[in-house]
Amino acid sequence: MKVVILAGGFGTRISEETQLKPKPLIEIGGMPILWHVMKIYSAYDINDFIICCGYKGDLIKDYFANHFISKSNIKSVTNNNKMKIHQKFVERWNVKVVDTGLKTMTGGRLKRVKKYLDDGTFCLAYGDDLKSVNISKLVAFHKNKKTLATLTAVQPPAQFGILKLKNDKVIDFKEKPVSYVNWINGGYYVLEPDVLDYLKDDSTIFERGPLEKLAQEGQLSAYRYTGLYQPMDTLQDKKNLEQLWNLGKAYWKVWR
Repeated sequence: MKVVILAGGFGTRISEETQLKPKPLIEIGGMPILWHVMKIYSAYDINDFIICCGYKGDLIKDYFANHFISKSNIKSVTNNNKMKIHQKFVERWNVKVVDTGLKTMTGGRLKRVKKYLDDGTFCLAYGDDLKSVNISKLVAFHKNKKTLATLTAVQPPAQFGILKLKNDKVIDFKEKPVSYVNWINGGYYVLEPDVLDYLKDDSTIFERGPLEKLAQEGQLSAYRYTGLYQPMDTLQDKKNLEQLWNLGKAYWKVWR
C-alpha cells in the first residue's frame, strides 16, 4: 500500500521556523516531523511513500537524497577518491519526492501524483500530523465499510479553559479540555482510486468540494480516534511536542 503525504504548504503560522525550511522538516527530537509521520506508517509495514512538495521542496529532496549518508558511518578512501559506507542505519522505505507546485491546493497535489499510484487502496496523510492511529485497524475499518473514502475523526481540545462555578466560586478549572460533543476531520485518510475522479485541478481543496461530495453521496466513512494529539501550528506547539519527546512521553511513537 502506498502513502501520499502532503508536504507542500507554506506553514505561515509557524513562520519562525518555516522562513528557512518547509514545515515538514521542522525537527522534533532531532528528526523532521515528516520522518515521525513516516515512522508511524512504517510501524505497520507500510513503507512506500509519495511526498507532495511545494514550498522549499528542494530541501525535502535534499533531505532524502542525503538521508542514507547522514545516518551511516562513512570511511573515506583517499587514494582513489572514493567513499566506503561500512555501517548502514537507513529505513526500509521507497520514497518518491514530487514537486506538485508552489501554490497548488491539497486536492491538486493529490491529483498531480495520480500517475504514481496503482489501482489499489492507498493512504493520504499530512506531513505535520502526529497521532497514534492504528493504521492496520484504520485500513480494516475502511475495507469493512466499503466506501470510497475514510477519514480519521478526532475530538478537538476546547479553544478556552472551562470553569465550573458554584455560588460565585470556582470549584473546578480545566485548561482546554477535550470536547466530547464535536468531531472534526483529523486526516489519516484511506482512499480508493475512484476518489481521484473527484479532483479537478490545482485549485481543488481536498477537504472541501471532494470530501463534501463524497459525504453527500454516502461514500465517506469516519474512523473515530480518541487518543492524544497535539497540533503543530505554532512555535509553542512545537516546543510542547519537543518536551513530550524529551520526557519519553511521545504518544505517537508506536515504533520500537
